[in-house]
Amino acid sequence: MDEPLIAVRDLHRVYRRPRASLFEPAPTVDALRGVSLEIAAGQRFGLVGESGSGKSTLIRLLSGLDRPTSGTIAFEGRPVGRRGLPRGRLGVVFQDPMGSLDPRMRVHDIIAEPLVGARAPRDLRRLLVTELLEDVGLEPEAGGRYPHQFSGGQRQRISLARALSTRPSVLVADEPVSALDVSVRAQILNLIDDLVSGYGLTLVMVSHDLSVIRHSCDTIGVMRRGELVEVGPAARVAGEPAHPYTRELVAAVPDLRKALGGT
Repeated sequence: MDEPLIAVRDLHRVYRRPRASLFEPAPTVDALRGVSLEIAAGQRFGLVGESGSGKSTLIRLLSGLDRPTSGTIAFEGRPVGRRGLPRGRLGVVFQDPMGSLDPRMRVHDIIAEPLVGARAPRDLRRLLVTELLEDVGLEPEAGGRYPHQFSGGQRQRISLARALSTRPSVLVADEPVSALDVSVRAQILNLIDDLVSGYGLTLVMVSHDLSVIRHSCDTIGVMRRGELVEVGPAARVAGEPAHPYTRELVAAVPDLRKALGGT
């Protein structure tokens, strides 16, 4: 059996809240409680769960934005350090495209910024940014404008271009369409599908909406209260859920076309 690209073993993350009293210990929150999972190269793995389920905490640990209390993360069989997956191998798209793009920078510089850190020559950066803009459905001239001059869907396209600038092997999409108008959600999800196929990426997507995960992922992991309660092929998890919480999620899902803005 091939070794998984990403292997998570018995991951725990405990947060301490501020003390309410000098005479009482600080309360703790178990954001993750013994999560283990494997993601194969080329897989499209979706994590779904309500707010507070731990799915975004897991993404922060994979991205190096936080550190586990205990447990391990391995990438290509090698333990991952405190900075998360190896630099340049992971591209991340966040929920709010406006909040993740520097409003003082032109789009070209936003997309090229990771390449500057990688010391790519200026001419190469210009060429790569032009290609990336075209790949996400924007004109090359868009590089001279600022984020506020674009719609929400266009800004998410810019975020995708930036995430792909270092040619990562893994794309993490953290609630990529939840902040967008219903009318453009399907467009962005279809674009993500095309980019994952075209770039040969492994996809890790997070959403509270099961219909979004079902649309883009071949494997679904269901999280609840810091635990991974069910994982399996998307068709099986969405069609024949085994866990009671998964059955609740399935029952609450509206028609997929309506959820994505169709008629």
